[in-house]
Amino acid sequence: MSTEHALASTPETTPAARSLRADDGLLPVAPASGRGRSHGTSSSEAFDRWFRYPAGFASDYVSLLLSRLDIPGGSVIVDPFAGSGVTGTSARRMGYSFFGIEAHPAIAELAALKLQPKQGNLDELTKVAHHLIKRTKQDATNVDLSFSSETDLVRRCFAPGALAQLVTLRELIKDGEAGNWLLHAKWALLSTLRDVAAVRVGWPYQNPTKARKARFSDVLSRFEQRLSWMRDDLLELTSPQPKHLKLEVVHGDSTDEGSWTSLTNGSAQGCVSSPPYLNNFDYADATRLEMYFWGDAGSWAELCSTVRSKMITATTQQSSVGAAEAASQQLRNYGDVAKRIYDVADELKAERLARKRGKEYDRVVPDYFAAIAKVLTNLSSALEPGAPVVWLIGDSAPYGVYVDTPSIIAELAGQVGFTTEDDHPLRRRGQRWAQNATRHQVELSERLLTLRR
Repeated sequence: MSTEHALASTPETTPAARSLRADDGLLPVAPASGRGRSHGTSSSEAFDRWFRYPAGFASDYVSLLLSRLDIPGGSVIVDPFAGSGVTGTSARRMGYSFFGIEAHPAIAELAALKLQPKQGNLDELTKVAHHLIKRTKQDATNVDLSFSSETDLVRRCFAPGALAQLVTLRELIKDGEAGNWLLHAKWALLSTLRDVAAVRVGWPYQNPTKARKARFSDVLSRFEQRLSWMRDDLLELTSPQPKHLKLEVVHGDSTDEGSWTSLTNGSAQGCVSSPPYLNNFDYADATRLEMYFWGDAGSWAELCSTVRSKMITATTQQSSVGAAEAASQQLRNYGDVAKRIYDVADELKAERLARKRGKEYDRVVPDYFAAIAKVLTNLSSALEPGAPVVWLIGDSAPYGVYVDTPSIIAELAGQVGFTTEDDHPLRRRGQRWAQNATRHQVELSERLLTLRR
């Protein structure tokens, strides 16, 4: 996410706004280091570089936000959209406990892995890397180059020699050859895939019809490099982990009360998060290559049932008439803001019907906001009175119909026990498609929404 075109704003005087300021004025519109903001999670920062999830926060920016919240050390920070755990690793580095919830099963696994205490002798990780590479060199020559057991997407993404090594590494890891470091080896391998692909596999969509030169030609060297980064990052951790720090990531649905049960009501002191945006970004499809390669899903239908169906509706591909109607009924419990949401949905429906093949944005909107309202309700119960909440969220304008997502979220939050203290614009959005003649001309922004329990 580029920080160019940052929006100017008028200084606020609320307590939360003051707590989010640098000494010389407003909160900087970009992280102090400037890293990690182009496409989500940083590819160079410790722990972030384990896997560059495209929907991720920038760790240096999370750290900046945490430092401005004026929360005592050891406090519990919550992230109901934990992603790959960037808020969690930043909280740990700053001496906070952390509780996160993530709906994507693989990404939740990665986040939990990053937050594990330092384990064993880290020299063993280097030995594991050497062992796996040695075995792969021996065994890869025996791989059936038809790759008949692999999905079409996987077969088309790699040169035969590279895929033979990738498949061999995968089977060795699954067979236990990495010992206690199985998950580290798994994620080092998964994060190697796009590095060595021979087609375009940039985020968020894979396009195996477009050939490209692999960024790294040597699969095994890149895999070894990634395990080396993991070792270096783990070496920086305090050992043993301070007893007062509790770090947990739950694979679950933050709209569901059951996903919050291990966190005592009123026990958290703050929240820093970035919910899914209403921008038709398919968070499940973004990891299709990795899920297919590891065998967590073997088809599009399976990916949808195991991953996408568990996520908050933020794309038209997830929408349905029944879900939209049920969500509209639920929104009646949230006061006047419901009408505001209905009006937006009605405008979007009119735009859809005016097109030959219009997308169902009108069904996404009520479902999305009903889910966000449930998350806010659960978050309100988890936080102690007076706890600050900072969400990074953007607005949108499908078919030119403006959806002021941060403002609507603020109104929903007011219905479940929060006070809005600041709605601070950070940067313009949508500049990437400015030359598209069919694109709307509505100016969009990414904003920091600050609430207080």
